[in-house]
Amino acid sequence: MSIIWEQAFSQAQDIAWADPWTFEGLPEFGTLSDLRRFLDMVHVKYCLIKPYFETTNYPLVEARELLPSFDVDIFEYKHLPGFSLVALARPLSYFQEIFQFDILHSPFEHLDQDDQSVCPLEIQISRQNQLAFQNRLPRQMHDEFQFYFSEQNLTALEHYPRALSFLLRMERGHVFSQLPQGPFIFSGINASFPSDLDTELKRFGLRIGKFKVGDNRCYERHRNFVYQFLMELYGFAIVSERRTSSALFARRLFKLSEDFLIRVLGQSDRTITTLHSSPQAKSYPHVDKIALVRIDPDQVDLINHLGDQGAFVDAQKQVVILRVTYRQHRYDRNNVRQDRALSVLRQEIIHPLTGEVCCEANVIKDISNMLLKLNDIVKGEFAGSIRFKKLEVVENTDTHEKRLKFLFAWLSKHQRRIIGYSDEFYSGVVKVLDGYLFDPNNTDIFKQHQGLYTDVWSQYSYIRQARKVRILEDLTQRFRKGQPLSWLDMLQQMNDILHDFKFEIHPYFDGLMDRVVNLCERVLGNAYLNKRYVQLKDDEASAYGLRVKTQFRRLVGLLDELRGIRKQRPESRDPAPEKEREKKVS
Repeated sequence: MSIIWEQAFSQAQDIAWADPWTFEGLPEFGTLSDLRRFLDMVHVKYCLIKPYFETTNYPLVEARELLPSFDVDIFEYKHLPGFSLVALARPLSYFQEIFQFDILHSPFEHLDQDDQSVCPLEIQISRQNQLAFQNRLPRQMHDEFQFYFSEQNLTALEHYPRALSFLLRMERGHVFSQLPQGPFIFSGINASFPSDLDTELKRFGLRIGKFKVGDNRCYERHRNFVYQFLMELYGFAIVSERRTSSALFARRLFKLSEDFLIRVLGQSDRTITTLHSSPQAKSYPHVDKIALVRIDPDQVDLINHLGDQGAFVDAQKQVVILRVTYRQHRYDRNNVRQDRALSVLRQEIIHPLTGEVCCEANVIKDISNMLLKLNDIVKGEFAGSIRFKKLEVVENTDTHEKRLKFLFAWLSKHQRRIIGYSDEFYSGVVKVLDGYLFDPNNTDIFKQHQGLYTDVWSQYSYIRQARKVRILEDLTQRFRKGQPLSWLDMLQQMNDILHDFKFEIHPYFDGLMDRVVNLCERVLGNAYLNKRYVQLKDDEASAYGLRVKTQFRRLVGLLDELRGIRKQRPESRDPAPEKEREKKVS
């Protein structure tokens, strides 16, 4: 069953609608979580669902676009809504605030909580608010604004849906705050969020060790990686000023220990991104995104379940409201997936009538769907578009040239997932890619596109080498596939991987090989291993100890051989961490 936009959240608990634009009964919201629930319903209804039904060929968000790392947007849909806002869980102190905005006053902000009297200046305050708002609107909208708000308290949240229709036509943000006695109000417009990007970027790069003071070459080489990582921590790619300033303002408020919520909707990403403080957030504010997403037709069980619950916005096209919550990761130079700033923590489908979470489902990173799409790409059956290396928009996969471009983008997008997912998934990826890239029937075609083929092969080779390095990382912890390992098993498996590296066709990637050497040296220098097994004389060691010593010596030899091979062979720079990501597909 589908809905019409006027029905959205009409069955929400504690919130009664008089008509699609006004509330019949609205409780006071005294906490950020209560305000958040209210804003979720208003923004999804008027900024996502309403445009969806009123816009021909509305550009639904593809599930892959919600999967880190985030894509750089190809198009900007200027006819779709966009906004930014900040909510502070305290009364405003206008002069002391660290950002610029036009303040709106509530007639009740100076009354005691138990004082039921009417503010003697209510009419004057309301008129002042209306003039402040009206002065930021285009002149042709003044009459319409006066029609709706000439006799209304603009700061009351029951009028926010109608006010939002005007706010969406403004470039700058708006503000919510609490009255001294507790409830939230709409308290500011024309907000400009501070964005000291240069300072934040350089400070962050220095802190994670990617920049060095005064080293221009180091800065140029690593700037894109640092910029991308910093923005991704706050839920964005390298994007427009509206979203960049929102991310950096959230970073600043979090450092100041403010209790806050920042929300932004971009006209290009069609996604409501929320950053908010939380007692559980220790290093960064929490991040989540809400968007209208089409469920993949292959997810039959999920489609049937959602249909039974009436959870579709559009049942015919299988469109749902999806909220994705993310987990941030600190930068770790010793992790082969060092560019991972975000991962998906939770995916929730929101019921369009009640506003409640009706189920959690793996919508955006279903492994079988990823493999099916990879198969579609190599077969030339994938329909979609990418921006290849930021230079070219590529449509569909009807030629081998386009398939190679799509493969390059797909491998770039899912690089760290291929490295980190299960052996079964990795085997499926290898089977598909080997079947296409090494097919003798394609040899002559690939020679015609040698540069593209080399790019794809380089990405694929990096993933293959990085996958082995990730396994080495697990082995050095004496843990593999959920099972603890003995010293002997660990050394044997490490030796097998190093032996494979000796016969690697593609040049070694310098960052990966440095990591291999460091991991092996850490094991060889393990104090317990040396004292318990290696330093014992052969006649003092047990049969098991002798086998451990044999594998230890083999590891020393293989590591020396690997160092020798590195000196004789050219090395490649790691493709992913050191270059800016392209627009990608799943």
